[in-house]
Amino acid sequence: MTPLRRRGAALAAALVSTALVLTACGGAGTEDPAGSSAETRTVQAGNGAVKVPVAPQRVATLGNTTLPFIDLGGKPVGVTAESDSDVALLSPDEQARYKSATILAPSADQVDMEKLAGLRPDLILVQIPEPEFESIKAQLTVIAPTVFFGLDTEWKALADGVAQAGNITGALSEQKAAFEQRRAAVQAKYRGIIDRTSFVDVIRYSSSDPGTFAIADIGCSEIARDEVGMKFPKAAEGADPLAWTALPFEQIGELSKYDVITYPVDAAGRPTEPFKPVVETNTWKALPEVSSGHALGVFCPGNNSYGSVIRYLESLDRALATLPATG
Repeated sequence: MTPLRRRGAALAAALVSTALVLTACGGAGTEDPAGSSAETRTVQAGNGAVKVPVAPQRVATLGNTTLPFIDLGGKPVGVTAESDSDVALLSPDEQARYKSATILAPSADQVDMEKLAGLRPDLILVQIPEPEFESIKAQLTVIAPTVFFGLDTEWKALADGVAQAGNITGALSEQKAAFEQRRAAVQAKYRGIIDRTSFVDVIRYSSSDPGTFAIADIGCSEIARDEVGMKFPKAAEGADPLAWTALPFEQIGELSKYDVITYPVDAAGRPTEPFKPVVETNTWKALPEVSSGHALGVFCPGNNSYGSVIRYLESLDRALATLPATG
């Protein structure tokens, strides 16, 4: 996931109050775009009250709504493109549903509106920067009821909103239960380690400048910090995320002030391609945490849907289990 995608989680619950909730049908000020079904319900979203079909059948997903919709079992008819690396993290069934959709554009602000209209969607889900949405809002709402989420919508609120608008709340309930069970299990199993250990999560993006890395205070480490209670560093209130600051390899040694380092690996447990240059440095190899088994590779398939977060917690559980008994 890109730093832009992570900004929504970093800003957390600023828009939880506008997360999609079911309300009574109709009402003053409700958007009623062309193509709305006669049988509708009204939901409250970042763009106000929106009438949506009771049971939408042809859903288009733009921006960051695609993966959460697919994660919940949805099969979109049209999508904006996801990166090959993100698609590769999906299950075979999820990949098949993504690939069955028409790719509308690399990004939402480039969507071919004629192609989108030709798909005859009965619902459009969107999460992109608000200025981008405002520039295409009128075109989208003429095509179908459009439900918008700002980038500062917290991930749980996004999952709730996507599920409610798309009428796939059954899957959401199952995922919520599985998430709570996994989160509680990790907390209980590693309570001693969590209470006495300082962690730091390090990352390197495919777009990072050569010879640089970053401390990740957004993304999956945010789940570990906010949901599990692990002690990870984070930016000061109102400041940009630490993850946006590139640090030179010369500063890798400073990670030794933390008890445990976590770093990104793929599903097979290998350092991700962007992070490989870090683990190949002599400075990394010389870290006490590395030589003592306190550097843990953790798989992060994403942090914007319950399915991805559950997979992250499963990987975190396996990683914490490898800590030496004195950890």
